[in-house]
Amino acid sequence: MALVVDSAFVVALARARDDDHQAARAWMQTADEDLVTSPLALAEMDYLIGEYLGKRGQEALWSDLADGVYSVRWWADAIGEVVTVARRHPWIGLTDASLVALAGRLRTSRILTFDDHFRSLTTPDGEPFIVLPADA
Repeated sequence: MALVVDSAFVVALARARDDDHQAARAWMQTADEDLVTSPLALAEMDYLIGEYLGKRGQEALWSDLADGVYSVRWWADAIGEVVTVARRHPWIGLTDASLVALAGRLRTSRILTFDDHFRSLTTPDGEPFIVLPADA
C-alpha cells in the first residue's frame, strides 16, 4: 500500500539532532510500504536537508531516491488539483496541498509526517488523515 511522505518526516530522519529523529528511524526500520511524495515536497526536502546537513545530507537523500526508497508521483492535471486544495486551505501552502492531492490520487488517507496540521485536513474524499508514525 502506498504511503504519502511529507518533508517533515524525511528531514527528521536525516537530521540526528531533530526531536523526531528517533521516532523516524524506528518507523523506517519496520516499514514495508511504498513511500511516495510529490515533486514539490521533494524540492522542499532537498532544500531543508541542504540547509541543515549540507552537501553530504543532500547526497544521502539523492542516493535514497536513486535506490528507490522514495518515489515521486505527478500527473497531467496535478497542478489544478493542488491549487484547488490550496484554495480550500490557504494556510498550508502548495507543498502540503500537493501531498493532499497526491493522497487523493493514491486513494489513501495515510501520511508519514510530524506536522500535526495534517490532522485538521482531510483527503479530497473527505477522510481524516491517519498521521504516521504517531497513529501507528
